[in-house]
Amino acid sequence: MDPVTSAGKERQVEVTAADLPLHCPLLSQKVWNSHPRVFLPIEKNGEALCPYCGTRYVLHGSLKPAH
Repeated sequence: MDPVTSAGKERQVEVTAADLPLHCPLLSQKVWNSHPRVFLPIEKNGEALCPYCGTRYVLHGSLKPAH
């Protein structure tokens, strides 16, 4: 998923359950070496904010029920 930059320079990335566990930066992002990989807890409220670069991740769709 590529980040979407809005007028406020905030990057927002839509992710799905297939992207979990979520970490920033994603392997698909060209800035994969811009900061240390950090895992982000998105499962609880459907959104997560990277503390390093400020990218906002939004979960699209639903999660599969846990066993």
